[in-house]
Amino acid sequence: MRGRSPKSVVGTSVLTWVSLVVVLGGCAAPVDDASITIPAIDSINDPLPSWNEGPAKQALVEFLLRVTLTGSPDFVPESERIAVFDNDGTLWSEQPLYFQGLFAFDRIRMMAPAHPEWREEHPYSAVLSNDPEQLSALKEEDFLEILAVTHSGMTVQEFRQLVRGWLASARHPRFDVPYTDVVYQPMLELLGYLRERGFQTFIVSGGGIEFMRVFSEDVYGIPADQVVGSSGETEFEIRDGEPVIVRHPGMHFLNDKAGKPVGINRFIGKRPILAFGNSDGDQQMLQYAAGGDGARFMGLVHHDDAEREWAYDRESHLGRLDMALDEAKERGWTVVSMKSDWNRIYPFED
Repeated sequence: MRGRSPKSVVGTSVLTWVSLVVVLGGCAAPVDDASITIPAIDSINDPLPSWNEGPAKQALVEFLLRVTLTGSPDFVPESERIAVFDNDGTLWSEQPLYFQGLFAFDRIRMMAPAHPEWREEHPYSAVLSNDPEQLSALKEEDFLEILAVTHSGMTVQEFRQLVRGWLASARHPRFDVPYTDVVYQPMLELLGYLRERGFQTFIVSGGGIEFMRVFSEDVYGIPADQVVGSSGETEFEIRDGEPVIVRHPGMHFLNDKAGKPVGINRFIGKRPILAFGNSDGDQQMLQYAAGGDGARFMGLVHHDDAEREWAYDRESHLGRLDMALDEAKERGWTVVSMKSDWNRIYPFED
């Protein structure tokens, strides 16, 4: 069975497995259809309370039960239960700019007194002017130059300390909370539910690997060795008698688009059976997950709630969801509507 959608398995057996897990609290016993009475699902403790009842939640729950219950024809051993998630726009917000980009901008402002020439030099002048028009005109090579200046010339440990300090003090411009609070409560619940059912959960993101490793375990419960991200050039050195890893300018590996399946193979070594993203940058990762044998789940978070978060997709300059959205509809991948499928977005909401 290749790339089968959760909706392709229907009938009494799936509902029976759902009921059995609800009643027995996840007991992985063989199923006897004739002996089970199906209770009302909403009367039982819900592992995904921030998800509204609907096709997306149903597809997730049914998939997880199908691949984790002994006796299910789709059973997957724990060693193969690999779930991968993009970070920006999938696990936390990515507006008004990728948070690592905002960190880099703040670093430019902190470093500016030692570089008066930046007032007249592009792209630094755009950051220091804080002019929205100039900032929106920055190109990819401009961001790479800013990242090279703000993320290099220090040890990995020194960089992590800078990130920790910034995360502890910086506030999101819209919500006035720390950036680590602007995470999606429904996805936190899903990560926890996956781990309860024997999954290993990985971040596979275009963001910097050392940036994400600072907070991934505290915020998501994902340890540093389960983070796959973009990485800059590094080198081993002895500084002041201490062995250290030093960050240098230059990109070593870009973990985005077609780079994501490469990163998964290189750092995880197994094809995931569940993949979640939110943009065209995640399309190849979902294609790779869908290409294996057995039951598969591919999900996209659709930003369509302008009131509680942001609404953007096909025309966005950030987190564009266009080709991947078309493929999701063609192939039966699950598209999660923030507006319709989530009754709560952030942990700090009432």
